Amino acid sequence: MIRSELLVCFLLGALTVPGFAPFYLFPIPLATLALLCHFWRNSARPRAAGLLGFSFGMGMFSAGVTWLYISLHDFGAMPMPVAVLALIFLCGYLALFPAMTGWTLKKLDIAPPIVWALAAGSLWALSDWLRSVLFTGFPWLTLGYSQAPLSPLAGFAPIIGVYGVSLLVVLSAALLCLLVQKKFRKPLYFLPLLTLWLFGLGLQQIHWTEPEGEPVTVSLLQGNIPQDMKWREDQLISSMENYTRLALQSDSRLIITPEISIPLYRNEVSPIYLAQLAAHARRNNGDILVGLVEAPGGRSEYYNSMFSFGTSPEQSYRKYHLVPFGEFIPLKPVFGWIINVLKIPLSDFSRGALGQQPMNIAGQRVAVNICYEDVFGEEIIQQLPQATLLANVSNDAWFGRSIGPRQHLQISQMRALETGRYMVRATNTGVTAIIDERGRVLQEAEIFTTTALHGTAQGFAGATPYVRFGNSLILGLCGILLGLAVLSAFRETRKKR
Repeated sequence: MIRSELLVCFLLGALTVPGFAPFYLFPIPLATLALLCHFWRNSARPRAAGLLGFSFGMGMFSAGVTWLYISLHDFGAMPMPVAVLALIFLCGYLALFPAMTGWTLKKLDIAPPIVWALAAGSLWALSDWLRSVLFTGFPWLTLGYSQAPLSPLAGFAPIIGVYGVSLLVVLSAALLCLLVQKKFRKPLYFLPLLTLWLFGLGLQQIHWTEPEGEPVTVSLLQGNIPQDMKWREDQLISSMENYTRLALQSDSRLIITPEISIPLYRNEVSPIYLAQLAAHARRNNGDILVGLVEAPGGRSEYYNSMFSFGTSPEQSYRKYHLVPFGEFIPLKPVFGWIINVLKIPLSDFSRGALGQQPMNIAGQRVAVNICYEDVFGEEIIQQLPQATLLANVSNDAWFGRSIGPRQHLQISQMRALETGRYMVRATNTGVTAIIDERGRVLQEAEIFTTTALHGTAQGFAGATPYVRFGNSLILGLCGILLGLAVLSAFRETRKKR
């Protein structure tokens, strides 16, 4: 293999990142993936195709998740060489998935071109899904997110979810690859591509869910507490007063603070403080959600939780999907030493239950998800279709002034598309926003400012196909398409004998 091809694929991977937020240039991944498919088709053997895929993945993840260095080094106090090595190791692991896609696809290279294109999309979608489940999952930069909310392919999200959109992106790229090659320049490849995108436009006109009741007024509080100050005892009173001031200035029925907005255990917070917030919420005929640490059985176990106070009975939600190495240490006998390297408070949270139900507050049934949890669509739908509104609370201060918070916003936009629900986001430093059921950002607060975003959110009822079936539709489709590819490759092999 020519080394220049590996370098080109690395650059193509890096150039894919502007397809995601904050740039939202959704056609770019189509072009970069089409070129990758071209290299895969012309590679000599599966090993070469695998290396090309690995190089592409290293470029994409190295450019797309560099904000993790800020989390590890700037705020986690990990020494620079160790943080760089950790980031290289993570990117190398993530790059294995496009490498496996390339290797397997080359094995099916003898299948008819249209079947090969379908196999390319299916293999990439499966690799994106597999990356979301192995070792608790890291589905960041799943290719389908690049299409939310503007691309016609986003119209498929309420049916087959983000992994289905990944399939369609790579399928489109593979068809483009075949179109530009002289021997494959046939309507057979142009018509499916055109039909796919036109059908996506048509699907965007469908309303899968319907409004329920009157819109609710919301205030999303953005405390803008610097990450290196958040857990300092001398800053605690200032932080609490900050959120009290923002809350008392709101006349909304639903007031939401970010994740662990008050860095205390629930039983350590003054009852007078919480009573003041609850009384104000009752005056608004509503409720306030407050982020706290919950330790029901003493400090031997504790949860990242949200509590409601106000007109409705007090309710709580415990975070289920924890961040590896940030909120818990996996395989402690192997990785326990990391606790001594990372300076992260409360790095061993307990896990809440998966089947928690929406909170009945402020006249809505609110499905709360905390920070990283909104990356996992099939977990979000555990609270649907009962929920009328989605609420994400987060502390993206860990990402610093990087593209990370905007990428996280786009993930929330995809969740709104998949579920046909508004998503309201209350974050410490941004991006605090109100997203409608079409994945469009209606309002957002300026990042790194102390403010409250006031607006309205419409509750919705009903269920999209994705809410009903989750990822089973796309996984089943991938299985059928790959079975077809294997059968076609087998028949082609027999013909050549």
